[in-house]
Amino acid sequence: MKVRFAPSPTGLLHVGNARQALVNWLLARASGGRYLLRIDDTDAERSTPQYARALEQDLTWLGLTWDEKAVQSERLDRYAAAAGRLTAAGRLYPCYETPEELGLKRKVALAAGRPPIYDRAALALSDAERDRLEAAGRRPHWRFRLLPGEIAWDDLVRGPAAFQAEHLSDPVLVREDGRPLYTLTSVVDDLELAITHVVRGEDHVANTAVQVQLFEALAGTGPAAVPAFGHLPLIAGAGGEALSKRLGSLSLASLRESGLEAMTINSYLARLGTPDPIEPFADLASLAAGFDIARFGRATPKFDPAELETLNARLLHALPFEAVAARLPTGFDPALWEAVRPNLTRLAEAEAWLAICRGPVVPQIADAAFAATAAGLLPPEPWDEATWGNWTAAVKQATGRKGKDLFLPLRLALTGLDRGPELKALLPLIGRERAEARLAGKAA
Repeated sequence: MKVRFAPSPTGLLHVGNARQALVNWLLARASGGRYLLRIDDTDAERSTPQYARALEQDLTWLGLTWDEKAVQSERLDRYAAAAGRLTAAGRLYPCYETPEELGLKRKVALAAGRPPIYDRAALALSDAERDRLEAAGRRPHWRFRLLPGEIAWDDLVRGPAAFQAEHLSDPVLVREDGRPLYTLTSVVDDLELAITHVVRGEDHVANTAVQVQLFEALAGTGPAAVPAFGHLPLIAGAGGEALSKRLGSLSLASLRESGLEAMTINSYLARLGTPDPIEPFADLASLAAGFDIARFGRATPKFDPAELETLNARLLHALPFEAVAARLPTGFDPALWEAVRPNLTRLAEAEAWLAICRGPVVPQIADAAFAATAAGLLPPEPWDEATWGNWTAAVKQATGRKGKDLFLPLRLALTGLDRGPELKALLPLIGRERAEARLAGKAA
């Protein structure tokens, strides 16, 4: 098996792109196959090196490493050669209509109740008529002539799919300026780079019908000529809106900058659109082990950022110290991680708890006498998780306080905050010297 992810570097990758990248990667890894990254940059006006670098950074952050890489702008000679073969075979033909003329034909067809399919008028032009058009400055675009009949395949996601070629327009493969279009370049690359499975969005279903014939025209009709196809339903926003590369809030870059974990994104997207529960996975290998593309349904999945927030917290709460140690501030140790991770929603929040345990912290004390009494009852070190319970029991007996009236003032004095990790875990990390100073109202 060999799959590919083929983004165009015309904008930042969003979660819809990431889902397709991830599904292809998991499909390849679950089957022991290979993963190709193909940069579809033949749109010179909109493609930029900056976007190409950004999408590679996004994929690397997600852990979706590729086994091979191809860049379409470096393969233009291959597309020209394929177009030459199609022309020689009579399957690629020149057309001279302007965009305005084609638009008028479309309107006339629709007004007459006909589908707006290209009428193949260019095939009726004589050599002399073509010469006159070119002498007048017309430059042809080139269309692929579809053969009549049914085009069918067994879709990996949608099940049996079929189109009648007569209901489709002959697609343009080469523009007036000679640049090849996606329909051609994608097929040439898939053939020459030996892609066996093409998994992409359902907006490509009609393209697939056309490309099946194009595969056969370029490589024959044998079993190896046409890859297996799967078309995933496109993700919508939480309100049902379409996603876009220009919708910055759902770009991979913005999600990364917000502090979400890469495996939160992977865990969410791998299950989105399936009946399986969305749950945190610590690594991609675990996701790949149970991956089955047949689990994806045809309903439109909705991407809800609020679910990501919850999932990110669940992921952090389950991560061992070794998984995050390299990204934690200097001074963090396993005990501190175990103490604070149940309260984290972002890994960056851990730094604040390091400061609370190592100081200085400005304590909040409303009742100095109560704080002084509590300080006087601090037991000698060493401290462990039983210390908090033993100490607060002694303070309760001495002051008569209980519940919130007992615990909240102690938390405010020791941490400066009214909420946070369990103090039975934090107190030994704060230590007796700091605890005594903070109960005395000193920053320590």
